[in-house]
Amino acid sequence: MSLLDVKELEVVYNDAIIAAQGVSLQVPENSIVALLGANAAGKTTTLRAISGFLGIDNAKITEGTIEFNGERLNNLPPHEIVKKGVVLIPERNKVFTTLTVEENVSVPSLARNTGVKVSLSEIFDYFPALKERRRVTAGYLSGGEMQMLAIGTALLSSPKLLLVDELSLGLAPRIVETITETLKRIKQSLEISILLVEQNAAAALGIADYAYIMENGRIVYEGTPEKLLSHEDVKEFYLGVSGEQGRSYRDVKQYRRTRRWWG
Repeated sequence: MSLLDVKELEVVYNDAIIAAQGVSLQVPENSIVALLGANAAGKTTTLRAISGFLGIDNAKITEGTIEFNGERLNNLPPHEIVKKGVVLIPERNKVFTTLTVEENVSVPSLARNTGVKVSLSEIFDYFPALKERRRVTAGYLSGGEMQMLAIGTALLSSPKLLLVDELSLGLAPRIVETITETLKRIKQSLEISILLVEQNAAAALGIADYAYIMENGRIVYEGTPEKLLSHEDVKEFYLGVSGEQGRSYRDVKQYRRTRRWWG
């Protein structure tokens, strides 16, 4: 049985707009699973459905099930889902910018759940830059340091599953590589699972055990990183590799369905 099992999920905004339709995915224990796709593909909506944060956007689950560790999560409030061991690291507003690094990481200790216990010293071992800047107000950190702090703060909640939304957004490639490799080390040493939502396919596939691609609210392709990296559409639209001219999926205004993902 998978740690997380999403089956035929449908999410509707404002009782009219279907943002996720028939989404099914699994996250096994002690694994990193990537959910790839362009802007507005439905990736963040899927994470918010899993973590219970749909209500802030006037959205709701209308079909399907979300099970974590054998328990149904559908429409539970976020604080109840966190207690079960599912912790979201959002795309934006990751940290308390008016608090210091130390003050930020003190917050999760008030609400630990039943997952793996992680100490502050371990967080600083994973992210030495945070130790050096522990008394700095978080609003003065670099983008990469904020991402490190967000991950560290989430780990102090003792999660069984981390949901990471757009880890690479706005970060230099060198910083992305450092953080993704640290995530891989965290997965191995703490034996937790990670569902990583990304537009940066190369970074995500570099550490993932399995991956899904979303397009227009649906899962259109899935497989191991090796399988995805050998697929011509993935190479052209997500990795910028083409027989004629490299281009990224995010630069394509409208994807023309001239190829079959299922082939």
